[in-house]
Amino acid sequence: MPSIDIQVLEGVFSTKEKAEIIQKVTDAFGEVAGLTIRAGTSVRIHEVRSGAWGYGGNILKTEDALEMRARS
Repeated sequence: MPSIDIQVLEGVFSTKEKAEIIQKVTDAFGEVAGLTIRAGTSVRIHEVRSGAWGYGGNILKTEDALEMRARS
């Protein structure tokens, strides 16, 4: 069945928030794919070590992501 992988920086989301992300992603996928496929949907959150993520040649750290969250 479907497998959804989400990558985030470590220390940005609490355990409760990660559980909420998993639930909501599963629900959203199920709304499109149907209940039978929803029941077999696997969602995993992978936490990437701070400083081990980059985009556009810039290194992203946990502190950067927390700052982004604070601005939204």
